[in-house]
Amino acid sequence: GSFAARIVTWQRSHGRHDLPWQNTRDAYRIWLSEIMLQQTQVTTVLPYYERFLSRFPDVASLAAANEDDVLALWAGLGYYSRARNLHRTAQQVMTQHRGRFPADVDALAAMPGVGRSTAAAIAAFAYDVIAPILDGNVKRVLSRHAAIDGFPGTAAVEKQLWRIAGDRLPAQPADIVAYTQGLMDLGATVCARAEPRCNACPVAADCAARAQGRTAELPTARPAKTLPLRHQRYLLLRH
Repeated sequence: GSFAARIVTWQRSHGRHDLPWQNTRDAYRIWLSEIMLQQTQVTTVLPYYERFLSRFPDVASLAAANEDDVLALWAGLGYYSRARNLHRTAQQVMTQHRGRFPADVDALAAMPGVGRSTAAAIAAFAYDVIAPILDGNVKRVLSRHAAIDGFPGTAAVEKQLWRIAGDRLPAQPADIVAYTQGLMDLGATVCARAEPRCNACPVAADCAARAQGRTAELPTARPAKTLPLRHQRYLLLRH
């Protein structure tokens, strides 16, 4: 089967299904989890997500909140601009979208702190919109599977990965949730940064990095910064 079909089949039997933000179509809950997961591990996010939802169960309650209360609930998760953006986005959803998250990826991506990949994930999970995601885990999976050289943080490599991500999407809206979740799950649990479990991977058969014996070196690491050389003269006055 196609790359997408194998990911979908694998996700349905081997992927993660019991995370609290799964099995819901509530765009608010999905968006909240995606923002929390942007730079934080799942295990860390879980208790924060539950506490946040019990305090702000919907977008209206979050939009009406005091920013200090939002930041207090965020304390310990780090990257505090995410919490401020979260608050601002909730207010925008109320004022500009009548309290409902739009299904349009571009409209979602324009919201504070959302961005293209997170927008596609929200649209896929909440509304079955077929759009590519490209978070850190997915960059690793695609960099390896297509053997893409170069640090994924550079514009040229990222552009190449976006094209690949777009080319590999499933054709049916019914598959996009499992596909999107499957790519995330694969990167998080199988195609790990160190010691990927290739024998458990549904797309290992045609993985270029595996065929070339290059899983350890792909994706290409961030290039080391060259340290500037400085010449200085000092005058020491002693009296």
